Amino acid sequence: MTNPDIVIIGSGIGGATIASGLAGSGASILMLERGEPLPATPHARDTRSIFVDGHYRPKEMWREAGGPAFNPGNYYYVGGNSKFYGAVLIRYRSQDFSAMDHFGGVSPAWPFSYDEFEPWYSKAEQLFRVRGTLGEDPTEPFHSIPYAFKPVPDEAPIARARAELKGLGLHPASLPLGVDIDTWLKEGKTGWDAFPNTGQGKIDAQTGPLTAALKDTNIRLETGAYVEYLEASTDGKTISAIHYRQNGALKKVAPKLVILSAGAVNSAVILLRSPSSDGKGLANRSDQVGRNFMNHNSSAMLAIDPRRRNDAVYQKTLMLNDYYLSDGKGGKPLGNVQLLGKIDGNMLKANVKLAPKFALDFMAGHAVDWYLMCEDLPDPESRIMVDGKDIVMQWRRSNMQSLDGLTKVMRENFRACGYPIVLSRPFDKRTPSHQCGTVRMGDDPATAPLDPFCRSFDQRNLFVVDGSFLPNSAAVNPALSIAAQALRVAEHIRKTELAA
Repeated sequence: MTNPDIVIIGSGIGGATIASGLAGSGASILMLERGEPLPATPHARDTRSIFVDGHYRPKEMWREAGGPAFNPGNYYYVGGNSKFYGAVLIRYRSQDFSAMDHFGGVSPAWPFSYDEFEPWYSKAEQLFRVRGTLGEDPTEPFHSIPYAFKPVPDEAPIARARAELKGLGLHPASLPLGVDIDTWLKEGKTGWDAFPNTGQGKIDAQTGPLTAALKDTNIRLETGAYVEYLEASTDGKTISAIHYRQNGALKKVAPKLVILSAGAVNSAVILLRSPSSDGKGLANRSDQVGRNFMNHNSSAMLAIDPRRRNDAVYQKTLMLNDYYLSDGKGGKPLGNVQLLGKIDGNMLKANVKLAPKFALDFMAGHAVDWYLMCEDLPDPESRIMVDGKDIVMQWRRSNMQSLDGLTKVMRENFRACGYPIVLSRPFDKRTPSHQCGTVRMGDDPATAPLDPFCRSFDQRNLFVVDGSFLPNSAAVNPALSIAAQALRVAEHIRKTELAA
């Protein structure tokens, strides 16, 4: 398979899911993944190794525009960042597909409606074997197919927290999760949030769609394949070749179609590094490649009661969307609240290095740990750039008033639930786990690099299918939306490119 019909760059949620959607089409498909399979070692369930020593973090450094270098939380393994994700597979709310006013400005509409997209959400939920339930969350959009599996059960301290929030008149709901909890716990008594998935307990890009795709003998995966740039044809209208490095050797492949799914940062970087006649990189007539970088405004919040121990193992089963569409008083949206995986003293030590370990252990053992997430609005000056071989991030946060408001109201709620100590700390640029927006889709090639099927307006045999296509970040985890669009794009490719 020297020159396959299709090359997919990246094996994360977008790349793996589109591969599964193209399986059985008869097309020869090569997947290029820069990483290797994640090995099963004792480090995988060791919180000190993961969170203090950074055993799994990449060796690379990025730069902040005008600032210092930093080590990003991007992971390069087969399955991409999903190997470490919280497995929250939640739909955007239907209102997220329309323009919505926020404190920091307007969140733009998608180029199509929720109703048009809904069937693909259902297909993605089935592919990732999502556990969930309907009827608990008043913001839940229409589902044409119910969840196939019951939600992951609350542990006793979390059932208590659910009851406490209900007692305030709020609507805590079960998180939709791609987790087989029994299998996960057999492999180790830990949470899964930010833990590497070396077995079958978490349905990530590798254990879900990629495993299904590779049953097709026409689909082949090459690892250790670092894509350096794309080469355009002489007229600039198509991609003629992909140049990548593997085991120290430079290689070249010339497929009919290229699907770029390297993640919102690295997909933009590959396009920006690719030679073009105007020097702006490929797929960039609009000058929007790398721009509109979004990465949720978020904070960790610990609700602590020194009198009550939280002995939950995994914890992460609840969400709260009472403040998603408004501030609860008819004002503008705030965001989503969901549980983090259960923290311990080592996880806290990674962020509070000078505090004594015994104090951090006590704090973690008496806390219920939450994640507050608010929408980051697109801004052309919030962008990913390249400077030689360096990746440069210029993240201009927006809409921080929503995070301030959500932090305030949830602090009040948790205190009303009987937690006398409520601490919060925002996440920073080292955790770009919800990166999106850098190669966005739209109807107008003057303002968007991609059409509504994620095809480049400039190079018509190029598709970009990962978090970079998202026109807005909403205030929920993006994985399911990426997977649903990947299935939609795969069906479009079948009909328009492979039908003949």
